[in-house]
Amino acid sequence: MTDQELIDALVEKKVLKPSAGEQLLKEANLSGQSAEELLYSRQAADEVAVAKVKSELLGAPYKKIDAGAIPEELLNLIPKETSQNYRIVPLEKRDKMLVVGMLRPDDQSAREVLQYIARRERLNLGVYIVTPTDLMLVWRRYVPYKSEIDAALQEISIKPGSDQRLVMLEEGARSVEDAPIIKIVASTLRHAAEVGASDIHIEPQRTYLRIRFRVDGDLKEVASMPILLSQQIVSRVKVLSNLKLDETRMPQDGRFRTMIAGREIDFRVATFPTPSGEKVALRVLDPLGGLKDFKEIGLVGKNEEVVSRAIRAPFGMILISGPTGSGKSTTLYSMMQKLNTEEVNIVTLEDPVEYFMNGINQSQVKPEIGYTFASGLRQILRQDPDVIMVGEIRDTETASLSVNAALTGHIMLSTIHTNNSVGVIPRLIDLGVPAFLLPSAVNAMIAQRLVGRLCPNCRVETEASDRFKKVLDEEIEGMPPDSKEKAKSLLKKKGDSYLLYRPEPREDCQLCKGRGISGRTAIFEVFEMTAELGLIIGEGFSEGKLEAEAKRQGMLTLRQDGILKALEGAILLEEVLRETE
Repeated sequence: MTDQELIDALVEKKVLKPSAGEQLLKEANLSGQSAEELLYSRQAADEVAVAKVKSELLGAPYKKIDAGAIPEELLNLIPKETSQNYRIVPLEKRDKMLVVGMLRPDDQSAREVLQYIARRERLNLGVYIVTPTDLMLVWRRYVPYKSEIDAALQEISIKPGSDQRLVMLEEGARSVEDAPIIKIVASTLRHAAEVGASDIHIEPQRTYLRIRFRVDGDLKEVASMPILLSQQIVSRVKVLSNLKLDETRMPQDGRFRTMIAGREIDFRVATFPTPSGEKVALRVLDPLGGLKDFKEIGLVGKNEEVVSRAIRAPFGMILISGPTGSGKSTTLYSMMQKLNTEEVNIVTLEDPVEYFMNGINQSQVKPEIGYTFASGLRQILRQDPDVIMVGEIRDTETASLSVNAALTGHIMLSTIHTNNSVGVIPRLIDLGVPAFLLPSAVNAMIAQRLVGRLCPNCRVETEASDRFKKVLDEEIEGMPPDSKEKAKSLLKKKGDSYLLYRPEPREDCQLCKGRGISGRTAIFEVFEMTAELGLIIGEGFSEGKLEAEAKRQGMLTLRQDGILKALEGAILLEEVLRETE
């Protein structure tokens, strides 16, 4: 099956737009990668729909994998490294037949490897087509991270709690790549990407070295090891990120990119000196986790309509507010993904560049050499942009230049620090923007917060407390008519009580790994610039007048949007109330 045949079939089945197909083929020719690999890395189409089209082309059936049902001994037939290199996984063994899943059944190298394994085990072969996501779920079933760390520690000949000196890493190692410290760091990075961690913390304590992952917003310790390893592990991370090994008194910043499970993942590195040694924080920038569409990030219903209308406008600003870690950057990338076509020139100023997007001209500011958001904005206007994204409006000069760019025919995307969407207008005026310019310059103002997404396999219904019942009654009553009707239709009752969802984690759940929470989603508040709002701003507004206009528009508050999602069973009501107090 050639790239052209696959793309033509996907376009014919309306799984892929013709323009997107042409772009993938062009990039494949230039980059040397296959169009299918690019298709998955760009998330250009639904992978299940792609698998079904491939099934028709290749005559091999598609199968949805239940990773948790694969026996442990079966995984030993195909080593993890082989599985990842050739994109093959064992599924079951029955009647002298080994049933396997393949991403590309037409891959001759993968077929030869499978034939060798089948001959060795004296088995026949049965093949299903599987998706990249299902492959990832199976790979998580292989050797646990802790076992890899324990094996590496044994090679170093030191046990946790021991004060023995470390042997030289080169001793007994077949190559540098076999050195135990290198294995520990590699396993840590790989495991973080596989479990969907957003951050890795390597923290020297007084008596031991602690490694923690932040998953779905919560930090959890995943490994501990002798403090004597601290310097070597930090040095290895410094080598990867090209930092100065001999500088341990000052913080340093760097980044590096590596291949994990067949996709490129960026790690942003920051070191920080402590009395026990250097602490390292790594931000995991996985393109599969960072580039999402509006539905995936929780921007739905009327909120999605208003934002889509705002980015389709010929010019104007869309500003996103929220605290650090509330998902603002992810929302900006979602907007740029929608705007990213061959006809549009998108230029960004970021601090730092978090996710690299093909087709977008991204630039990282460097304040230490005078390259700031403000100075960069002046240069961007010479780049003939249609869409400009500035990481943050934090000073008067950047605010003024951003408004001028919006008024001169550009879509301007940025973030700003306020408590809610209504607060964006007074904040811009505080930064020196004349009030009379705002109605023409601003299209929409968005506030957001991140909350944990309930695992659909582990959520159960429970009766709401009296406090929650009172909050629901009050908030539903204050919703716009359409949203109120939707909320009442979603509200489940048991006698005089209301039923809500809560997590009841199952250890065997492959989706959430026994946590009850599977990823995160955002709750939104979208305030649209209207003619009525423009008059209020021009006449001299007050906070009360702005809130009255938001109500007239039918704007959902952060809390109300969260309540709708909690009633749908997507998130926990308790977390919504905590984030919107």
